[in-house]
Amino acid sequence: MKTTHHHKNNSNNNITVQKIARKNKASSSKTTIVRVKNKHKSSKDSKPNSEFQENIPIPQINTTLIAFLNKNPILTKDFYQIDALDLAPRLLGKFLRRDDVVLQITEVEAYRPNDSACHGRFGKTVRTAPVFGPGGHAYVYLCYGLHMMLNVVADKEEVGAAVLIRSCAPISGLGTIQQRRGLKTEKPILLAGPGKVGQALGLSTEWSSHALYTAGGLELLDGPEPENILVGPRVGIEYALPEHVNALWRFAIAGSSWISAPKKTLKTSLAHQQAP
Repeated sequence: MKTTHHHKNNSNNNITVQKIARKNKASSSKTTIVRVKNKHKSSKDSKPNSEFQENIPIPQINTTLIAFLNKNPILTKDFYQIDALDLAPRLLGKFLRRDDVVLQITEVEAYRPNDSACHGRFGKTVRTAPVFGPGGHAYVYLCYGLHMMLNVVADKEEVGAAVLIRSCAPISGLGTIQQRRGLKTEKPILLAGPGKVGQALGLSTEWSSHALYTAGGLELLDGPEPENILVGPRVGIEYALPEHVNALWRFAIAGSSWISAPKKTLKTSLAHQQAP
């Protein structure tokens, strides 16, 4: 059974909450998807997209965005004070929020100290100084002069470690996401890739060193732990040492379509690989 409720927010959008009850052999739980649509769309344009509904791995979200945000509080500073390799899989399922945009993290990569693929490998510079800050801060850098890449700094101050946010699934603010991306779609291409995530959140390098555990601006909220995690080697680090190229430090939510390429290198694992 599917029921739809409409709520208004202060950004001139309608928040459409769809409850979809599905039954299968393993579960009879309900799933609620929070979607934000432009209020000027016609009823024809606002027809639900079944693929979009199927691909968002969100269990038991409340019926309003406000209630959802209250249920998923901002993560505290202590959450980040661990090795990047441990923090990375723990970030899966958590939520990033900026203004009316809420994204669920579906794919990440860990970058550790003494890691030949980590930006901190050459020491602290003007560009990389934020990655040496305390855990729980953002590190945003420009890649190829085009893409804003969001990283979550891990561990204690001066360690020099972070987790790259590779992909997300849209939870709310779809209209804003599409406008920022310049792409009117509800398919995974919208957010499957680190540069796309940065663009969808409207980030610039000025967000580096921003505390993700403080209210306002860019926030990182608690979220459900995924049942199964995929692991694989990181992407685009052919310049690194072989042991780091082959390290399984890329993590993604199993069963999610909101994952970047290449997907074939990701395999299901009960426990992620430890440091070589």
